[in-house]
Amino acid sequence: MSQEMIVWLQHQMSFLHNQGWIVQVFLLVFMTLVLAYAESIVYRKMYPKFQRSGTVWDDSVAYAIHKPLQALIWLMGLSLAADIVAISGKHTAIFNIVKPLRSLGIIILFAWFLLRVIDKVEQNFVKGRSRVDAIDKTTVYALGKLFKAAVLITSFLVALQTFGIGISGILAFGGIGGAAVAFSAKDLLANFFGGLVVYLDRPFAVGDWIRSPDRNIEGTVEYIGWRSCRIRTFDKRPLYVPNNVFTNVSIENPSRMTNRRIKTFIGVRYHDAGKLAVILQDVENMLRHHPEIDTNQTLMVNLVEFAPSSLNFMVYTFTKTTNWVRFQAIQQDVFLKIIDVILSHGAECAFPTTTVHMSDPTKIGKLYKTETLTVEES
Repeated sequence: MSQEMIVWLQHQMSFLHNQGWIVQVFLLVFMTLVLAYAESIVYRKMYPKFQRSGTVWDDSVAYAIHKPLQALIWLMGLSLAADIVAISGKHTAIFNIVKPLRSLGIIILFAWFLLRVIDKVEQNFVKGRSRVDAIDKTTVYALGKLFKAAVLITSFLVALQTFGIGISGILAFGGIGGAAVAFSAKDLLANFFGGLVVYLDRPFAVGDWIRSPDRNIEGTVEYIGWRSCRIRTFDKRPLYVPNNVFTNVSIENPSRMTNRRIKTFIGVRYHDAGKLAVILQDVENMLRHHPEIDTNQTLMVNLVEFAPSSLNFMVYTFTKTTNWVRFQAIQQDVFLKIIDVILSHGAECAFPTTTVHMSDPTKIGKLYKTETLTVEES
């Protein structure tokens, strides 16, 4: 081997000895890239299998861990590369920066993972993928918000401890400043506790149709938050109602009705008074045999009024359905059948009429004869 080759090899060995950290950093970044790519392949192959399992937990964890784990791989790879650079250059300042940032990053990624798990589990419950049918959307959203708040608060306190900030002082400050904060944010707190009352008392849930006789509030509940509720009115406008309103007004929840009521008054002519008893009996029989009428509820067909131009009877009954659109169709069918019953007996529904008695003055010397003139007013 020539002298020049020996010198070159010695020079290269010296370079590797002095600058070997570059190779280490390159290999570490390359391994990080390979691990991130391998994790992505495993996720794409395994996640569909977890989705077909029929439970809400395994696919939720698999979905939630994917992005935080990718970020963790890069965080650890880059932070270790920074450590190598710090060791090679003996820069202790880099250690002082990288170590707390790495700890903070791990805390943030773990909190992100937990929040993603909560979000995915919440979506699975709402979509009905859970085998627990008793949990409704309102309860799911409430529990989801509580768990998210717990994760965020805990992560914040752990992060403060990581940077050497004592949480006892913060808790003490919170106790001293709590009164001032409560006074300045009384409306916000009122809405918060109003939302808590809605979650606990549950006068309505997501998807319910509600209305308030005290306020101009009516529509379908779309979202229940800690500050306000979003209600979609029947003309499709979103209505945002602060939660403290629900602690001071009455709320009707038609969605929880067991039946819908049909109540109407129908007039028959006085001329058909002799047929009225049979008409009432046939109308009641029709209602009792109607497939959409709940005969276990109150059912009445009674004469209730001698009106100026009609004999009025009341029809009072309940349908089996609570669906408003279906109810309208059933009520229409009942009304048409009542008309058929009245007409089948040769009677007619009454409308306003006036009977005028006029004397006949044409016959002198005789008692005035009275004739009846009927003037019909429609």
